[in-house]
Amino acid sequence: MGNASKSGLFLSTISRQHDILMGSLYSVFCVLSLLGNGMLLFVAYRKRSSLKPAEFFVVNLSVSDLGMTLSLFPLAIPSALAHRWLFGEVVCLCYAVCGVLFGLCSLTNLTALSSVCCLKVCVPNYGNKFSSSHACVMVVGVWCYASVFAVGPLVRWGSFGPEPYGTACCINWYTPYHDALAMSYIISLFIFCYIVPCTIIILSYTFILLTVRGSRQAVQQHVSPQTKVANAHALIVKLSVAVCIGFLMAWSPYAIVAMWAAFSANEQVPPTAFALAAILAKTSTIYNPMVYLLFKPNFRKSLSKDTQTIRHRICLSHSKASPTPGIKDRQVQNFQQCNNKDASTSTPFSSGQAESYGACHVYAEAEPRLQQISPQRTARILEGTVQSEIPVRQLTDRMQNDLL
Repeated sequence: MGNASKSGLFLSTISRQHDILMGSLYSVFCVLSLLGNGMLLFVAYRKRSSLKPAEFFVVNLSVSDLGMTLSLFPLAIPSALAHRWLFGEVVCLCYAVCGVLFGLCSLTNLTALSSVCCLKVCVPNYGNKFSSSHACVMVVGVWCYASVFAVGPLVRWGSFGPEPYGTACCINWYTPYHDALAMSYIISLFIFCYIVPCTIIILSYTFILLTVRGSRQAVQQHVSPQTKVANAHALIVKLSVAVCIGFLMAWSPYAIVAMWAAFSANEQVPPTAFALAAILAKTSTIYNPMVYLLFKPNFRKSLSKDTQTIRHRICLSHSKASPTPGIKDRQVQNFQQCNNKDASTSTPFSSGQAESYGACHVYAEAEPRLQQISPQRTARILEGTVQSEIPVRQLTDRMQNDLL
């Protein structure tokens, strides 16, 4: 593993203040990624029977992001705060493999997603035949494709080593200047894992935008079930474009700095440039859940339903804790009314309007009044052969006295 293997020591090459800042940012990214990707996978699991084929790639992207979070951040954060790599050469090697595997898997996954979106929008005759089984095959292909380049340095095609800033590990970007085989790995990595995917993504969404723009007037003129399908496709495209732009903005600086290091002599790249590029690259783990949980209606509605379920359970436990023993049946009825009330008056999760949280309290407070109301008494009046029933309070005082 280069110089690190000889010395057995990984020391930071940037200032301690920069390392502390990096460790703090990584801590924030780690928490946001765990929460966001965890919620996204939970929602996807709850609605797994209704997932669309294109959403399989969204779930797979969240899995790769979560894998990167769990395998990299717990090692990078303490190392950055300690101002040196703490875990030795073997763990450094595992860290580098995981970083390359999950990073390339995310980029390849976005490439597959853009291709599927292009197929569905631009060639609907074939795109509508794209099924969940096709999506599963492509997901497996994504992992295999990323694994080839992640395992390459383990079989001497390229090499892994410490990052230039010293507190993390990745591909040894300076080796290609001295090794032709490592140079071939870096060139292949740059072409097949950055240039080709970015080109496919850009061309796919260019064709999609041209197709949508050309058919917009026709869609607006014909209000039919196909309009809903077109709107769903447009939403998926917008969200996919947002995720891809965020991902490419996160990883492009690192790719540029890495190529700078690979094709420059005498290690001219400042370690701080690698550190900043690495920080931007790690932000890619929080883009996917942020976009889909905030802006995709079916994910948002599912999360809203789960929130309502939790609230109703709290409401029911509050009702069971009531000190009045004679109103248990009425509490169950009121809780059901609370459910119906929430189902009819609740608004979308992020529409900016408050949901009906007060229904439980309104019915609970009304119970004592309902118990105080006595049944209405009636009297049966016989007039000839005709009987009629009227409230007692409508009788004259004399008739009431005779009745009582």
